[in-house]
Amino acid sequence: MFLTADLLTGDAALAAIDSVRRACRRTDGADPLDEAASLRLKHRGLDGIQAWVTADGFALRYDDSLDLVVSPDRRGAGLGQALASAALTADGPVTAWSHGDHPAARTLAGRLGATAVRELWVMRRSTAVPLPPLEVPAGVTVTGFRGDVDVDRLLAVNAAAFASHPEQGALDRAGLEERMAESWFDPAGLLMARDPDGALLGFHWTKRHDEDNGEVYVVGVSPDAQGRGLGRVLTLAGLRHLARTGVAEIHLYVEADNAPARAVYEGLGFTHSGGDTHVQYVRP
Repeated sequence: MFLTADLLTGDAALAAIDSVRRACRRTDGADPLDEAASLRLKHRGLDGIQAWVTADGFALRYDDSLDLVVSPDRRGAGLGQALASAALTADGPVTAWSHGDHPAARTLAGRLGATAVRELWVMRRSTAVPLPPLEVPAGVTVTGFRGDVDVDRLLAVNAAAFASHPEQGALDRAGLEERMAESWFDPAGLLMARDPDGALLGFHWTKRHDEDNGEVYVVGVSPDAQGRGLGRVLTLAGLRHLARTGVAEIHLYVEADNAPARAVYEGLGFTHSGGDTHVQYVRP
């Protein structure tokens, strides 16, 4: 399949990307692009992105990452293979996520010599399930985000807590401001654990997607404060905040091999089903 005559650019390409994403959300129940890719398109369009876009699918390559998406009604016709072949002409390592561990993604990855290297679980709990009591350690206070005074502290703790995390650890002020400009942002839902001197020990950033769905968005604890149970305390405080907003279900994302985090979440009533798994592939 040849793509050259079918490729779209500019506003037409952005409109096609949006249309394909909406079709995937309707059929698959999930957005084929993650938050970082979505924000990049929203704020910068296709600037800095190598893009191969048709009315029925697209491939976006940037920062050694590849997003490859085909509309549900065009799958199995060779479009994914054609887009991948165009996007992978250049040498070098490339990473790509399969959101929902789609069988077609596994097949295509095998053809392209890509290997699964990470699994990200989605875990869920109903707010109808009672929560245990919140017991905050002596000397620690948990309050909401206070605006500019907390920005540098938040970025510093985030960088330290996620120093080895390839996505979250890269959060900078611009990325933080983009997320805080989103309609879902609520300062009261960004919970901060502080010591008596006001130093930030950790945080739980919650997200309310809509009236029924909330998310444990990010939980980070400073390395200097680890071992005090603050991860569980902050998670529980955020769950209570989300439950008060009236959502029916709360979900979160966790690395499948992060046994300590999974144990905390399982202890708070979260469960995982096999279909709720995202897989990252790497082509060397």
